[in-house]
Amino acid sequence: QVHLVESGGGLVQAGGSLRLSCAASGLTFSVYAMGWFRQAPGKEREFVLGIGWSGRSTYGADSVKGRFTISRDNAENMVYLQMNSLKPEDTAVYYCAARRGAGAPSRTEEFDYWGQGIQVTVSS
Repeated sequence: QVHLVESGGGLVQAGGSLRLSCAASGLTFSVYAMGWFRQAPGKEREFVLGIGWSGRSTYGADSVKGRFTISRDNAENMVYLQMNSLKPEDTAVYYCAARRGAGAPSRTEEFDYWGQGIQVTVSS
């Protein structure tokens, strides 16, 4: 059974940083592309950043470029989201997701497995 478990969320002031982690189990992690999504209250879930199975390719939303970074550790079955220069509009529940195979998935329907989500709140 596949599990994706996010950690590292919380409350931070604007301009601050947080690092989200996602621990994966029950799958051959190194053959999965991974992504981070977020969902703010009353809004649709939106793609944030993705990373290919090898970790060599990353891609993402313009709204976070230059502030957020995605990385992975295939030896530890972990994927990370480093978030810097946080803004109140970054407040959302953040989700880790996995999609088997190559490519650069960015739509929710392209992903096979999801974490339960973790709250990130940025105060002004």
